[in-house]
Amino acid sequence: MDPQWLLDSFGPQFFWVGVAIVFVECGLLFPILPGDSLLFAVGLFVARGDLGVNLAVACLVLSVAALLGNVAGYEIGRAVGSPLYERDGRFLKKRYFEQTTAFFEQHGAKALVIGRFVPIVRTFITVVAGVGRMERRHFFVWSGVGAVLWATGVTLLGYFLGGISFVHDNLETAILLIVAVSVLPMVVELVRHRRAAATALHELDDVVDELRHQHD
Repeated sequence: MDPQWLLDSFGPQFFWVGVAIVFVECGLLFPILPGDSLLFAVGLFVARGDLGVNLAVACLVLSVAALLGNVAGYEIGRAVGSPLYERDGRFLKKRYFEQTTAFFEQHGAKALVIGRFVPIVRTFITVVAGVGRMERRHFFVWSGVGAVLWATGVTLLGYFLGGISFVHDNLETAILLIVAVSVLPMVVELVRHRRAAATALHELDDVVDELRHQHD
């Protein structure tokens, strides 16, 4: 999971390992892969000369990999359908589908863009779209926009921040910060959900109390 370890292990092939990981995370139902940190690291490694890949080419290839991963996830969902929701294994958990379905229902087609920046959601959102048989052209457009904004945006962020000495010399800390920021939307959504549930429960208690008074 550590980009520096991957670079040390695979050398010049690190970029293509990164492309493969982006594709798998975006479509093949493995939500624990380091998408955000990997994209950031690719940009940083290009900036400091560790990768002999042109920045524009890197952004293009990573964006295409993210889009193709989404297409794969969509087709899996469309082919298999709702029985996927009933699986509850080590990586393919029912609660992931429930959370992603709620996210999709809240944001609609925009979830395909917003969900790119939310770990776990970006893995399952395209499957949910496939199960719901979202119109293909509509799906491709929104997924393409999300792929470019996420893959290109985070890679460029790593490239430009890679010139900062602190980031350059403290890659592990920078990666941890990127992961923390990427997880933040999930934390916010969880807090909002719990507050909404607590409010609904409180209102239900008030209704019950009122009915009891009326009955008395």
